[in-house]
Amino acid sequence: MSIRLLSSGESHGKGFLIIIEGMPSGLAISKSDIERQLARRRRGYGRGDRMKLEKDEFEFYSGLRGGVTTGNPIGVVLHNSEWGKWKDIMDAFDLNEERVGQKAITRPRPGHADASGMAKFGFEDARNVLERASARCTAAWTIAGTLCQMLLNELGITVKSAVTSIGKEKVNLPESDEEWTRACSSDMGISRKEDEPRLQRAIDRAKEEGDSLGGTFAVAVKGMPPGIGSYSEWDRRLDGRLAQALMSIPSSKGVEIGGGFSLSEMCGSEVHDEFILSSDRWGRRTNNAGGIEGGVTNGEDIFVHVALKPIPTLKKPLHTFDIGTKKEALAHVERSDVCVVPAACIVGEAMTSLVLAQVICEQFGGDRVEDLKCRFEKHVNRTRRMFHV
Repeated sequence: MSIRLLSSGESHGKGFLIIIEGMPSGLAISKSDIERQLARRRRGYGRGDRMKLEKDEFEFYSGLRGGVTTGNPIGVVLHNSEWGKWKDIMDAFDLNEERVGQKAITRPRPGHADASGMAKFGFEDARNVLERASARCTAAWTIAGTLCQMLLNELGITVKSAVTSIGKEKVNLPESDEEWTRACSSDMGISRKEDEPRLQRAIDRAKEEGDSLGGTFAVAVKGMPPGIGSYSEWDRRLDGRLAQALMSIPSSKGVEIGGGFSLSEMCGSEVHDEFILSSDRWGRRTNNAGGIEGGVTNGEDIFVHVALKPIPTLKKPLHTFDIGTKKEALAHVERSDVCVVPAACIVGEAMTSLVLAQVICEQFGGDRVEDLKCRFEKHVNRTRRMFHV
């Protein structure tokens, strides 16, 4: 069995419905850990006013009893604390037609799903598109990903993230466990406090100009043994599945595993990670592959890098046209952020955790966490014997 995530909801709707199917029974769930991850998703210098308004209040409807998973589908509702302000134009049945008309969006934003979604479904109002295409859906993904992180932690696997650039301002990747921990707790998602003013100044400049900024972040996974994933079919390869999940994050435009694009400029003798004997174990001299070879983990830490474009809603809007009049216009302006890179890190952790939990459950099975752990540990012990002298 694999873990499957389904969600339903809109940015300004009543809330999000989240179903996580396939989570084994016997997993202890920490409500405070979910709250902490949702708070981290709201973090970041350059976020808009909505982050101060959103409360991310959630309820578990099923799949838990006494804080422990039952093996049944897990149902969660993530409430919209601003629903009262939007009920007139977002209610499933009773709409205030005058207010709906006032809030109709006929000037699609370049870089957003507005125009593409209107073309797909034949809408004359982009509201039906942007409400679902909104990055608000990542709050639902964060809840599901946090549950998957709890499962991975039971197996000794950790998933962490860090910002590596905002705009043209770059920062170094954390070099130790302590630096990764600092990056995870930092409001900017970086490990060195002395780098924060430089990134904040870049965000301030963009805000003053009515603009937005993108950037890059990295996700690091420690504790994954070799032999997880598949090389047999294109849609089963672990690197491909990670790339799909991370590319699904709104504003994501690029995913690299390990050295990524930089490896294309090097010779094979420089790129491929040679085996070396360290003490009584065979390991790797480098980790350019980012922990995955042929779609399967090789025992090294997994490193994934994600590039985010600047968000498309600008205070100084770009040129577009009006769907109704077909005349030139300025794009619609919705409440928005200047930079979301530190928050996107958390979504990156969640989506990485979801994929890893899926492939582990597929490979080792087990309706109970106890059974899954037993099978996983048996695999770990076998691979340890393989690489030990």
